Amino acid sequence: VKFNNCAGNKGVHYETNSLDFKVRADGTLFAAHHLQMPSKQLILVVTAWDPQTLGRWEAMVRFLVAEKSQHNGHKPKGRKTLPGDLVQQQSDTLLPWRQHQSANGLRRQKRDWVIPPINVPENSRGPFPQQLVRIRSDKDKEIHIRYSITGVGADQPPMEVFSIDPVSGRMYVTRPMDREERASYHLRAHAVDMNGNKVENPIDLYIYVIDMNDNRPEFINQVYNGSVDEGSKPGTYVMTVTANDADDATTANGMVRYRIVTQTPQSPSQNMFTINSETGDIVTVAAGLDREKVQQYIVIVQATDMEGNLNYGLSNTATAIITVTDVNDNPPEFTTSTYSGEVPENRVEVVVANLTVMDRDQPHSPNWNAIYRIISGDPSGHFTIRTDPVTNEGMVTVVKAVDYEMNRAFMLTVMVSNQAPLASGIQMSFQSTAGVTISVTDVNEAPYFPTNHKLIRLEEGVPTGTVLTTFSAVDPDRFMQQAVRYSKLSDPANWLNINATNGQITTAAVLDRESDYIKNNVYEATFLAADNGIPPASGTGTLQIYLIDINDNAPELLPKEAQICEKPNLNVINITAADADIDPNVGPFVFELPSVPSAVRKNWTITRLNGDYAQLSLRIMYLEAGVYDVPIIVTDSGNPPLYNTSVIKVKVCPCDENGDCTTIGAVAAAGLGTGAIIAILICIIILLTMVLLFVVWMKRREKERHTKQLLIDPEDDVRDNILKYDEEGGGEEDQDYDLSQLQQPETMDHVLNKTPGVRRVDERPIGAEPQYPIRPVIPHPGDIGDFINEGLRAADNDPTAPPYDSLLVFDYEGSGSTAGSVSSLNSSSSGDQDYDYLNDWGPRFKKLADMYGGGEED
Repeated sequence: VKFNNCAGNKGVHYETNSLDFKVRADGTLFAAHHLQMPSKQLILVVTAWDPQTLGRWEAMVRFLVAEKSQHNGHKPKGRKTLPGDLVQQQSDTLLPWRQHQSANGLRRQKRDWVIPPINVPENSRGPFPQQLVRIRSDKDKEIHIRYSITGVGADQPPMEVFSIDPVSGRMYVTRPMDREERASYHLRAHAVDMNGNKVENPIDLYIYVIDMNDNRPEFINQVYNGSVDEGSKPGTYVMTVTANDADDATTANGMVRYRIVTQTPQSPSQNMFTINSETGDIVTVAAGLDREKVQQYIVIVQATDMEGNLNYGLSNTATAIITVTDVNDNPPEFTTSTYSGEVPENRVEVVVANLTVMDRDQPHSPNWNAIYRIISGDPSGHFTIRTDPVTNEGMVTVVKAVDYEMNRAFMLTVMVSNQAPLASGIQMSFQSTAGVTISVTDVNEAPYFPTNHKLIRLEEGVPTGTVLTTFSAVDPDRFMQQAVRYSKLSDPANWLNINATNGQITTAAVLDRESDYIKNNVYEATFLAADNGIPPASGTGTLQIYLIDINDNAPELLPKEAQICEKPNLNVINITAADADIDPNVGPFVFELPSVPSAVRKNWTITRLNGDYAQLSLRIMYLEAGVYDVPIIVTDSGNPPLYNTSVIKVKVCPCDENGDCTTIGAVAAAGLGTGAIIAILICIIILLTMVLLFVVWMKRREKERHTKQLLIDPEDDVRDNILKYDEEGGGEEDQDYDLSQLQQPETMDHVLNKTPGVRRVDERPIGAEPQYPIRPVIPHPGDIGDFINEGLRAADNDPTAPPYDSLLVFDYEGSGSTAGSVSSLNSSSSGDQDYDYLNDWGPRFKKLADMYGGGEED
């Protein structure tokens, strides 16, 4: 028995379901001792199990028992043959448990028999239950025995497929079997007495479902797609179709055979393809596949079981679509042998002619896409041929401008081919070559200057009207009689004139090399040459004038200002010169002091350092601080030389020990004396003192404002201590007020729960101010009248409330009031009140007494 657990079979053990047979480690099955086989067939179950993974695998082994030849006509001693009716009688009664009599009269237990498999045909029509076999033990003559079966199909799903009569041992199948659902069943038969004690060892029953041809072959796909190159030889593989039959493949019921039913179209032959009846491989059987004639074949394939027997077998069909793929077996051919076109001169990227070709291969494939080449007629490479990806036409395009005066026509020879090479055995057609005639038309070309960017050299400063050069243009249209006229296009300094007919250039002003219009000694001007063709054409040319320097600029002294100590020391002034000219009309320079005035040479001296630099220093031992204008004569090395008298402003100032000018000295050198400097410092000090006094005065006034008491007697102050508050409205015109201020507060606890005691409202409160509830932004839905009445009631019932509305809160109003507290006055909304006592309260309440007193009304 061959077994493989994918791990090298290490540690795998084998065992059988019979004690009469054993299995070696290499899988060899052998008999454990001498056996007498009771039947012609033996079935064993071999189990392989791995103690590490606890995996178990089973395999069924079926033996056929062959009769052993008897030598000399004698039977082996100690053995006897058993009649066949003991194995299975006509009544299908099985005696798996047999007792045999020994020679000495003792009964001994024989080993269990192996019951041959029970075959049950599928799709049986019954009636059910249908008896299969009867199982009995020969001990049933001695005791009452009960039989049962266990296993899949009995007490395991699918349940109750098989049943057994517990008394008679007859075994039944209860319903039709389906081999495609389950092909075999393994049951165990048990025999026990009435007390449930085991009488016999369980025996294995193997039931096999016999296959019937009840399933048609089914193709994996209803439509198969394949392809084959055109021109393929007979026997070329195309595709494979596959059909599966659910019936037993080891019998004719599941053996499928294929055949081709129809082929569409039947061109060039009705049998272009054949199919392998067993494998389903479709191959070509005839030559002549041509995609240009037939691009696709539809083949109906039939699959039949029963080994293809159409009389008994079941069939099914599928469609095979075979596409004939293109090969490059048709070279492209020009539709005509000659083409013509026309192109204007001096034009590029212009399509001159369209070359049409015919190719019978599959469009827009490498076998169809055309590639064009110019074989001859264009040595200078003026033309190229591009392929239109849609139409496959060749577009002859100008890539290099042609000149009518040089070539009036071109005769091209072109050839066309495909992207893909031609198939084997296919030759190029003579129609793959054509001629193209291209005519060049003349157009009016612009004049051009043969020496564009013409350079001339001359000295600057030439007088006005000097002829510089003739800047003439050439008209390329040799076959047209045209006149050329000249004009200025760009003359930045307006220094030049040009003759309109012959291009002669003269100066209109003096040319100056030191001008801002000169770049690197070169002046550029651009001129225009236009013909009188139709339409007119013009060309431009640039004239470059290189100006040679002359000594026309005197040198300038540098620097213009300097600083030096009033006493001679190492502090000197380095001077140099700048000249707008260039070499050799610049340095070396000569620096000298003029003789007039004489004080210059008396006080100052110049020491030459080199050709470009010199040093100016004091000649005398002391020079008063101040600003001095020192004239210096500077002469260049031009021919003739030019000189210039430049003045340098020198500030003479006192210096410290390091030779640097002091601050006072620098001011003095600027022209201010000692007295002026002292006066400026005194003014600064006075200004700072005034600012300081003003700040002190402001702080003192602020302090007095906080501590100042009333300057008048409180008895005469009719204002009492009523303070002015902000404006509260603008009368009837001020209608923008917030009604939410009249809303009823959420609670009056802060009024009703006020601590007892009387305090003056004109004194600063000692304790914490009462916290009033924050009014909500959304108007309260309560009635405003109720809100006012609630506030009045709170004021009437609160002995500590001030005589005004308790909801108004005022700030601290100061101290010093001579009036008594008015908190004891009762507030009432009704009843008469005597206000005569107001006359006794002093002048402050005189106006109030007049209004509410008992006096007569005016």
